[in-house]
Amino acid sequence: MILKTDWRKSQRCSGNSSCVEFAELANGNVALRDSKQDDGPVLVFTPEEWESFVAGVRDGEFDLV
Repeated sequence: MILKTDWRKSQRCSGNSSCVEFAELANGNVALRDSKQDDGPVLVFTPEEWESFVAGVRDGEFDLV
């Protein structure tokens, strides 16, 4: 369970579009959730996992093309 925290959306998220939100947790981990589901499931990453994920996104590793 994730306690009350400050969730942030990407700066690239605009309007009412579907976005993900992330939060930096007190223990250094990073939480990720669907912005439309405040009480929905949350993924939690260690700092190393988060850095790896962000690097993969920047490198286009997850592009659907």
